[in-house]
This record gives sequence, C-alpha cells and structure tokens, in this order.
Amino acid sequence: MYASSEADSTLAKIIRRTEEQAESFMAGDMTRWAALIKLSDDFTLMQPFGGPTSHGFDDSPKHLAELAAYFRNGGGKLEVIQSYVTGDMIVLVMVERQHGKVGGLPDQEWSLRVTQVYRRDGSDWRLVHRHADPLTKKISLEKAAALARGE
Repeated sequence: MYASSEADSTLAKIIRRTEEQAESFMAGDMTRWAALIKLSDDFTLMQPFGGPTSHGFDDSPKHLAELAAYFRNGGGKLEVIQSYVTGDMIVLVMVERQHGKVGGLPDQEWSLRVTQVYRRDGSDWRLVHRHADPLTKKISLEKAAALARGE
C-alpha cells in the first residue's frame, strides 16, 4: 500500500486517462485510443453487445481501422460512481455518458455502465478487465428475461 496522497494522484491520472480513452474511442480516433490504452496480456472484455468474454485484444492496424470506421463522431464524459484503490489494483465503477455514430446508425446516446480493473505493472497501470452494458436506464423484468433468453 502507498500513501493516500499518492493513491489519490494515481487514481486521478487513471480516471483522466480512462475518460480520454472513452472519448477517443467514440470519436473513432483509434490512433489516439491505442496510444492511451495500456492493456495487460491477460486482458478480458465483456462487450456491451453481449456474447462470450473475449481474451486479449487485436491491436493490428487492420482491426483498429475497422473500429475507426464503426465508431465515429462521438464523445462523452465519465461519471465515476465508485473507485477502489489497493497497492496493485484499481477498480472503477462508472457510467460512460457518451454519444456517437455506431455501425452506421445516426448519432445517438450510447451511454454504458462500466467496470474496469487496472493492475500495477512496474510504474504504470494496465487494464486487465472491462465489463460494459447499455442498461443505464431501468428495464422491465420482461425485457430482462427476453435478453437473458437471447431475444
């Protein structure tokens, strides 16, 4: 564990970097996003579109270009709900209040509930896990059940 002021400073830097990453991603600026993001080798992702958890990340120029074409002209801000800091781990529980053009759809709200876990790697921090879902607004039991059934 380290001193509280150091923990506060580290947390503030991680939050700023996380917000810049989210803004870059929704804008389709994958060059900037890739420069900001520091993923661990054992990174896991639970995507907001559902499906199985992915392991690792394809940061090839081809894949980044595909992402840049899919996410465009967006932006947003973080609403940090809770954070947890230990000597080697930071957890952020937040809402990414964002908008953008996704997959050819018109610009619209794309806010997500997100949990991100960072692990210390030397003097830096790597993102080891991200879980995101679009359920920022309450849904009915029936809609939740339909989603659980894959409908």
